[in-house]
Amino acid sequence: MRTEDLIASLSRDIRPIPRHVLGQRLSLGLVVGGAVSLLLIAATIGFRRDLGMAAHLFPFWMKAAYTAALGSIAVSLTMRLARPAPALPRGFGMLALPVLLLAGIAIAELAHAPSADWSRMWLGSSWQSCPWMVLLLSLPIFAGLCWSFRRLAPTRLRLAGAAAGLTAGAWSAALYCLHCPEVSALFVLTWYSLGIALASALGALLGPLLLRW
Repeated sequence: MRTEDLIASLSRDIRPIPRHVLGQRLSLGLVVGGAVSLLLIAATIGFRRDLGMAAHLFPFWMKAAYTAALGSIAVSLTMRLARPAPALPRGFGMLALPVLLLAGIAIAELAHAPSADWSRMWLGSSWQSCPWMVLLLSLPIFAGLCWSFRRLAPTRLRLAGAAAGLTAGAWSAALYCLHCPEVSALFVLTWYSLGIALASALGALLGPLLLRW
């Protein structure tokens, strides 16, 4: 059989893939996983009692904006790595932007606070649990994204796993804002970021195992 005939035979019954199927599938995994994480918060640590009041203050939206910005960039990277990717996709440098912006806010806060308060601003009252809660809440989201990948075609499995873990960590941190009473940018920059980094590292570790196709 000639090569042209073989190609024609193999491609005869191929159905066209809907244009937005990748985004829809990843969104479904992200939303379902996020809903499970939200239920975990409600069933275990609970939402902060002054959530309505906190939603009118800058610290709450500072945390939400930081985590949502990281999450949005991570989703974009995950979508690119869900396809066959012979080269490193662009966009990883964008992750530095929200980090640098929050670092600027943290420096400004420190400059206007007595040095005696710096330790309290850094550690808050929940530094020991915050990163681990972010990591724990990321697990359902990461599981949802792994389900999404089952019909996709990643080739850089470790990098795709890291991106999926980063996505899960960032959005779990965004949900964690509904519980967390901390108000310092330095706290968020340190301990939220550590939790997100742990989720990304876990994704990189598990990517070759869970995303193989």
